[in-house]
Amino acid sequence: MTQRNIIEAINNALDEEMQRDPRVMVLGLDVGKLGGVFRATSGLLDKHGPERVVDTPLAEASILGASLGLAISGMVPVAEIQFLGFTAQGFHQIGPQLAKYRMRSRGRYHCQVTIRAPFGGGITSPEFHSDAVEAQFVQTPGIKIVMPSNPYDAKGLLLEAIRDPDPVLYCEPDRLYRLGRMEVPDGDYTVPFGKAAVVREGSDITLVAWSAAVELCLRAADQLAQEEISATVVDLRTLVPFDVETVVGVVAKTGRCVVVHEAPLSAGFGAEVVATLAKEAFYDLDAPIDRVCAYDVPYPAGSFEAWYLPSVERVVASARRTVSQ
Repeated sequence: MTQRNIIEAINNALDEEMQRDPRVMVLGLDVGKLGGVFRATSGLLDKHGPERVVDTPLAEASILGASLGLAISGMVPVAEIQFLGFTAQGFHQIGPQLAKYRMRSRGRYHCQVTIRAPFGGGITSPEFHSDAVEAQFVQTPGIKIVMPSNPYDAKGLLLEAIRDPDPVLYCEPDRLYRLGRMEVPDGDYTVPFGKAAVVREGSDITLVAWSAAVELCLRAADQLAQEEISATVVDLRTLVPFDVETVVGVVAKTGRCVVVHEAPLSAGFGAEVVATLAKEAFYDLDAPIDRVCAYDVPYPAGSFEAWYLPSVERVVASARRTVSQ
């Protein structure tokens, strides 16, 4: 065991998997000499050489298109897109190409590609850098969507992603990269997809979140406890596959639920969570399900982030209202 933050856990996972499997390679803008914009790939070029750690041009469509060709040729590429919002420049390669290639080839070819992309607010970055657009890819059947929230899951889920025979979009909470450390095993382990984690037990209300919103909900739960409101916090870990059984089971126990995410409210994945609960847990609900999300406006300048993003105060207020109904 070693104390690691999320960025160190990701770097460790990449290094160990490249040692284990000579087919694994890393490509993307500045992943080599610079070690990535957040230094997630730092040191990999020196250890594994320029044929397996490849600096690319600033061209997301080319990075992702090359990854498809590499996978078909027998390599296992891990592509870094500097920010999730930049996938707009490569959406055709992700949706119509990577996600559909197994079906289009009638199972002859699979696409063992992992796309790493940091995202989310809290770092006062310029426009396009913080957009939480994960729900767009939920509408792209054929690609799995992974959302780690802590160092242990970051390593285990990344190893699982790299080994998965289908394409995986691995979204990294950049504001949590260096926020706190935890024990992370040295060596091999994986965290399975489609298994949500109950990270805090409570009896009055359930807070459902993923990525950086999990840390937000844990802080909100601490504050709610001071008001004698006991909150369960569920970390989805993956959106595709979605662990319906765990979420429905937990919400059925508390009878009340608030869903929290950084993406805008309308058509965010929280809407899918609410729709699922409305069908599967209808008779167990004691109050309407609420959502605490970003607003339906373009991502603002950094000085307005605190207003735009979900906050502890907004989560607590929503939970308080829901419990009182």
